[in-house]
Amino acid sequence: MPERHVSYLSDRRSAALLDAAPDAMLCVAADGRIAAINSQAEQLFGYPREELVGQPVEILVPEAAQAVHPRHRAAYAANPRPRPMGAGLQQLAGRRRDGSTFPAEISLSAIDTDEGLLTIAAVRDVTERLAARAEQERLKSQAERDRLEARLHQSQRLESLGQLAGGVAHDFNNLLGVISNYASFVSQEVAKEPPQIQWQAVRGDIEQVEKAAQRAADLTHQLLAFARRKVIQPRVLNLNDVVADLEQLLVRTLGEHVELVTHRAEDLGTVLADRGQLEQVLVNLAVNARDAMPMGGTLTLETGNNQIDAAYAADRADLEPGRYASLTVSDTGTGIPKGKIDRVFEPFFTTKPEGEGSGLGLATVYGIVTQAGGTVRIYSEPGMGTTLTVLLPVTSRGAGPAEAHQPELGGGGGEVVLLVEDEAALREVTRRMLHQNGYQVLVAATGHEAVDIMAGGQCHIDVLVTDVVMPKMLGKETADRVRGLQPDVRVLFMSGYTQGLLSAQSVLEPGVSLIEKPFSESALLAKLREVLATTG
Repeated sequence: MPERHVSYLSDRRSAALLDAAPDAMLCVAADGRIAAINSQAEQLFGYPREELVGQPVEILVPEAAQAVHPRHRAAYAANPRPRPMGAGLQQLAGRRRDGSTFPAEISLSAIDTDEGLLTIAAVRDVTERLAARAEQERLKSQAERDRLEARLHQSQRLESLGQLAGGVAHDFNNLLGVISNYASFVSQEVAKEPPQIQWQAVRGDIEQVEKAAQRAADLTHQLLAFARRKVIQPRVLNLNDVVADLEQLLVRTLGEHVELVTHRAEDLGTVLADRGQLEQVLVNLAVNARDAMPMGGTLTLETGNNQIDAAYAADRADLEPGRYASLTVSDTGTGIPKGKIDRVFEPFFTTKPEGEGSGLGLATVYGIVTQAGGTVRIYSEPGMGTTLTVLLPVTSRGAGPAEAHQPELGGGGGEVVLLVEDEAALREVTRRMLHQNGYQVLVAATGHEAVDIMAGGQCHIDVLVTDVVMPKMLGKETADRVRGLQPDVRVLFMSGYTQGLLSAQSVLEPGVSLIEKPFSESALLAKLREVLATTG
């Protein structure tokens, strides 16, 4: 029997051709027996040539597939078309003499001979290729996990910095309120003096103190924006309107050496955000871009509609699938080095030379955008410029009513104010501002003291003015307990740190009145008139 099959390839030239092939070659007769093999097949399967020739080809098939293999072989013989390597979708395997198996790719072709159809199979062991592919997938998955972990760590680091910044800003705002308002008191007294030279110098000194206090207040507001603790008044907005209204201001801010180009998308979806904060985002980004183009360049503002699908959002923890409106700010400036780009949203980190910039511009942008439920992306190449893209979720809410008219500034008419503030210096300066403007003032250092005053029934209270963050009893609990004793009392909260007054959407809860620290005398009086104008 073996001799009969060897006769298919009896000449030496045919055998030499088989041995010259890089893959293991098998010639299988119509009855399924092996007619010839090459030396590569001997090495691959572990059989010497004389032992394998004449055996059923199923001897080289894994045991699990041996029963069905004759049917597959017959189907191929009935329609013997060439099948190249890797054409089969199923996983193929070969079986060695020692019983071990290996993944394989097999190509098939057939030739007619005088003694019947002869199928020629080229077999290739793909163990190393599959192992390399698996390792490549493993490395890809690991790189993706590392990328997500790095993003998570960055988000956690920014959150921790935000908590720290919010706490610092709260305490610092109290100090600034004392500094700026006492400076204002001194200024009022000096203004009564005759315009002599020595008083002019004093007035100049006071003005410098007030300016420094205002700059410090601006910094604390930026810190609070980064920490997402700043009071916001979200409204339904169109980013195109924000860009259009600020365009002339930006042209003046950028200077003649920077060209401003705007592209506003049609049918742009509306967003729910604080207009003043969005304007701050745009100005901050434009100023950063200007500073990155000292020799001139182009700043491009572009709005657009974006649909984020589940696949794109899957590996981005700060994005949910849905519709977004985008604001993209691109410059042709110096760009940001790779080693620094992951830190640009951290407060007080800056790529500018020492002494230039506070390092709070992008931190403020990050805080404002995330508080509005959006996200911000940055891409930069050194020497090629920087692109920042702000994504804000599109809202289905309709436009709200127009803003109410602000009450005119004015003093009190003998109304009784219960002032609650744990910081002694700020409590005194606030009491003084209220008293000298016609209000009767009762003071308490804690929420418990305020409740005791109310329980004592000293008099009817028109307004409760209370700090938000206080030891032992927070301002919100103080207000609730005071209202329990006098339901019609109006309440004005004062704080720069609004935790405890914010809803789940990070906006001020409905019906809550709040004045941000540090506040001026005029701001406090205006806010009080507004609160008193409401129904208790």
